[in-house]
Amino acid sequence: MHGEGFGIVMKISILTIAPEEFDGFLSSHVVKRAVDVGALHIEIVDVRDFADGSFRHVDEKPYGGGGGMILRCEPVLRCLEAVRKGDGALSVALTPRGEVFTQNVAKELAGVEHLILVCGHFEGMDERIYHHMDREISIGDYIMTGGELPAQVIVNAVIRLLPGVLRAGRAEEESFENGLLEYPQYTKPAEYNGEKVPDVLLSGDHEAVRRWREEAARELTRDRRPGLLRKR
Repeated sequence: MHGEGFGIVMKISILTIAPEEFDGFLSSHVVKRAVDVGALHIEIVDVRDFADGSFRHVDEKPYGGGGGMILRCEPVLRCLEAVRKGDGALSVALTPRGEVFTQNVAKELAGVEHLILVCGHFEGMDERIYHHMDREISIGDYIMTGGELPAQVIVNAVIRLLPGVLRAGRAEEESFENGLLEYPQYTKPAEYNGEKVPDVLLSGDHEAVRRWREEAARELTRDRRPGLLRKR
């Protein structure tokens, strides 16, 4: 897809059995901004529309027994086939067993022409669904009721990296972009209940401010997330 002023427009398709969970998300500032500047086309696709029968049955008990229900492969794969067109599509299953989502993964996904996110639900998905996925991604080591919130996390992180969504240079200064947490920030008043803003930030010396921020980011990362420094 091509958008005015931005060349290729990123398309994101979210496959879900709970499309209503995205109503507020689609009207959020960052999504509306990405759409309005012509950097993004996003669609929410109801997997139930691809299920057989008037009841649009999408789940079933697992073979071999066990608690809970499993998302059936037929409606999900029919939906995927209908949505995935062309060579530029990348399908991603949102699952606890996937690779952990990081800022570097967000950058990779931001370069995809058509990103398809498949939201799991119930106690899991039929294993055959994963055979048709290009990647599997997890947003962390905890369990949620479905993949809808993880999809929103991923979309938010990805579309912030698209051209024109944030002001120039904004993303480069944020946490994880340089392998560090973001430096501490302050605003008015310069003093509150005896706590003062560091003098260097009030000095007007841009080079001194830059050096202070770099060292403060290192110290904060060393204190809170030392593993990031080792990776860096």
